[in-house]
Amino acid sequence: MKYNFYAGPAILPREVIEESARAILNFNNMGLSLIEISHRSKEFIAVMDEAVELTKDLLGAGSEYEVLFLGGGASLQFAMAPMNLLDDNQSAAYTDTGTWASKAIKDSKLYGKVDVIASSKDKNYSYIPKGYEVDPKYRYLHITTNNTIFGTQYKKLPESGGVPLVADMSSDIFSREFDIDRFDLIYAGAQKNMGPAGATLVIVRKSALGKVSRQLPAMMNYSNHIEAGSMYNTPPVFAVYTSMLTLRWIKQKGGVGAMQKLNEAKAGLLYDEIDRNPMFYTPTASDDRSDMNVCFLMNDKELEGAFLAKCKEAGCVGLEGHRSVGGFRASLYNAMSEEGIRVLTDVMRDFERSHG
Repeated sequence: MKYNFYAGPAILPREVIEESARAILNFNNMGLSLIEISHRSKEFIAVMDEAVELTKDLLGAGSEYEVLFLGGGASLQFAMAPMNLLDDNQSAAYTDTGTWASKAIKDSKLYGKVDVIASSKDKNYSYIPKGYEVDPKYRYLHITTNNTIFGTQYKKLPESGGVPLVADMSSDIFSREFDIDRFDLIYAGAQKNMGPAGATLVIVRKSALGKVSRQLPAMMNYSNHIEAGSMYNTPPVFAVYTSMLTLRWIKQKGGVGAMQKLNEAKAGLLYDEIDRNPMFYTPTASDDRSDMNVCFLMNDKELEGAFLAKCKEAGCVGLEGHRSVGGFRASLYNAMSEEGIRVLTDVMRDFERSHG
């Protein structure tokens, strides 16, 4: 038995993987593979329509929002979002909470005035900055809701004084509830909580579009993708289909609220063991600990290799920390079972007994 703690591409529900595999061989009893049928066939259009409706249902998005499934990853959205929302004479506010936020800031500066109004870079992104004010002049406030590399997460949305939010939710979308009405735009790479790499979810408020004066390349214009139903070009059909199956699975499990309860319980098990076990610690501020990506270190770095070996013997894989932080990182996305967490914490306790 393997327990997949990789940060992404990440664990998916087993039944979703199995159904996706069947579709590769024979989709909907068509005698054809999912990856060889036309994306404009009625069979695949039904998949896209269901994925859109499930997204709206699970997140409580009303008719004022459009849902798109695009290519290019969340990294393309670092530029595409300001291109579509921020005019040359406007300003946007960004918070710098890690690697992906920093990249979003860099690209956004090509399309308007950007102010970094809060940052946690001074402590290697080990906390979420708070206590800042958002000037009403800003077109939007951009945040990265969860930081996979540094293990921090916004536990509540920042106060923005009515300024709409734009968010990269790649690593915690569908993992917890939030007020979608505060957002003009949400984007998320599929490969954490939703599906395989290749699809990017975009949820955009329709009234936020069509207000920039610049000419937009056709493929970078959200309106073109909305008009074409995410089929302005050939969509990533397999990634969209698998994402649709995952969204079905989330709904069957009780929806996003049920996922949140499970995720909080799973993360609590691991953080409790880290706090209890004298061999380990986490550099992340206690109020900002991510429920999705738990980063932790050993007090004796020379034992890290031995600990990883014990983890792999127990079937726990993908625990190596990012080079920016070191140590270990356990990613606890929706599909990670409580059993997997308990196996990992058992290894930690066994290691304490043998090396403590």
